[in-house]
Amino acid sequence: MVKLIHTLADHGDDVNCCAFSSSLLATCSLDKTIRLYSLSDFTELPHSPLKLHTYAVHCCCFSPSGHILASCSTDGTTVLWNTQNGEPLAVMEQPSGSPVRVCQFSPDSTCLVSGAADGTVVLWNAQSYKLYRCGSVKDGSLVACAFSPDGNLFVTGSSCGDLTVWDDKMRCLHSEKAHDLGITCCDFSSQPVSDGEQGLQYFRLASCGQDCQIKIWVVSFTHILGFELKYKSTLSGHCAPVLACAFSHNGQMLVSGSVDKSVIVYDTNTENILHTLTQHTRYVTTCAFAPNILLLATGSMDKTVNIWQFDLETPCQARSAEDEAKQFPEDWSEDDVSVWLCAQGLNDLVGIFKMNNIDGRELLNLTKESLADDLKIESLGLRSKVLRKIEELRTEVKTLSSGIPDEFLCPITRELMKDPVIASDGYSYEKEAMENWISKKKRTSPMTNLVLPSVVLTPNRTLKMAISRWLETHQK
Repeated sequence: MVKLIHTLADHGDDVNCCAFSSSLLATCSLDKTIRLYSLSDFTELPHSPLKLHTYAVHCCCFSPSGHILASCSTDGTTVLWNTQNGEPLAVMEQPSGSPVRVCQFSPDSTCLVSGAADGTVVLWNAQSYKLYRCGSVKDGSLVACAFSPDGNLFVTGSSCGDLTVWDDKMRCLHSEKAHDLGITCCDFSSQPVSDGEQGLQYFRLASCGQDCQIKIWVVSFTHILGFELKYKSTLSGHCAPVLACAFSHNGQMLVSGSVDKSVIVYDTNTENILHTLTQHTRYVTTCAFAPNILLLATGSMDKTVNIWQFDLETPCQARSAEDEAKQFPEDWSEDDVSVWLCAQGLNDLVGIFKMNNIDGRELLNLTKESLADDLKIESLGLRSKVLRKIEELRTEVKTLSSGIPDEFLCPITRELMKDPVIASDGYSYEKEAMENWISKKKRTSPMTNLVLPSVVLTPNRTLKMAISRWLETHQK
C-alpha cells in the first residue's frame, strides 16, 4: 500500500529534480531556486530557498554524508552548498560555459561529475573544488549520470540515446545506443547481484528515454576481467516518454515518472507493476526514494512535489517473494496473527488469541458473538475495534485474491473504478460513489477526514486509461 502524505507547492515553476539525504529533501526548479525541507514534518528550512543561480536549476544531489548539496544550472555553473546554513561553498564553472544539465557525487564524496548541454563531462575534486579531469561524448547533450555503488565507474546518458561508461580516471570504457530517441535518466541499484557460478558481483542499471521505455542492464567491472555491460530487459508500463527513474535504497523497487503524468513503481525481482500513481496533473519530471525510510518523492511540471509513504501494514505485505506461499492471511500461523495484533495496537489480546489457537483462517471467521462468548473479550469497544480491523483484513484479502492493483480500487466502495475522478483532497474515487458521499452533506475527505476545500470533481483520464490497459491485459 502506498499513500500520498504531503504535497509541497512552493516552487513558482516546473520542478526539475528532487533528492533525499537521511534527514532532508531538496527540490530545484525552473524558478532558479533550490528548496530544502525537513523529513520530520516537511517544513521548509529557515535558510531555504537557496538563491544564487541566474537561470533554471536542472539537477540537485546530496553528498553521501548529507552535509553538502550540489546544484547545476543553465547558467553554466555547479554550486556546492552547506546544507546546515544554506551558504554556498563553491561555484564551479563548466570550462565551456555550456548549460549544466546533471551533477552527481561519487559514493565516497571525493568527486563530483557535471555534464553539460554541449556533451562535456567534468570530474571535479569535491574537497578542493578543482577540476580533476574533463571529457566529452561525441553527440548530444549530457542529461543523465549515475555512479556505480563501488565508485569504480560512472555512466552518462545523452540526448542522442547513448549510454557511455567511464572509469574513475575518466577513461571511456564503453558506449552504445540504448534508447533511439534519447536518454532522459539513469540510476544504479545500490544492492549487488551475485553470480553463483563465478562468484562475481554485478550491479543493476536502469535507463529510461523518449522511446517510452525503461531498460534494465547488468554491469560488472573488475581490474582483472575488465568491464561488461549486458542488456537484461525492458519495462513498458508507460504510454509516453519516461523522464525519470530511480531504485529504492534496498534495491527491491524501481520507480519511474513520465510525460503521461503517471508514476509507476515496479518490483525489481519480478518486474511486475506494484503501483501506478496518478496524482500529478502535468509531466512527471523527477522521482527519488529516501535512503533510510520508505518515502518516495515525485516532482512535476505542475510545480508540485508529492511525498508518498509505503506501508507494510500486515505480515502478508511484509513477506519476501520467497514466502509467497503464505501471502494470504488465511495461511497465517498463530505467530503471524500475533504479529498482526501487535501491528494493530492490540497487544493485550495476543495471549487470549494464542490460548484459543487462533490462526489466520480462524481470525477471518471471528464474529462479535465468538469474540464475546468464546474469547471472553468483555469490552464492547475492544470487540468493535477487533471486528473493524478484521473487516479491513477481509477487504485486503479480497483485493489480493483479485490481483487488482489497490490504486485502481475506489477508497469508498473498494471496487474497480469505471469513471475515476480526482477530489480536492488529491485522491481518486469512483464518480458516483463520491457524488453520493458529498450529497449526504459529508464535506470531509473519505481518506483524511479533513474538510474538503471544494466539492469539484475532476475526471482522472490518466487513471481511467491505466485501468483500461490493465483490463485488456488481465481479462483476455
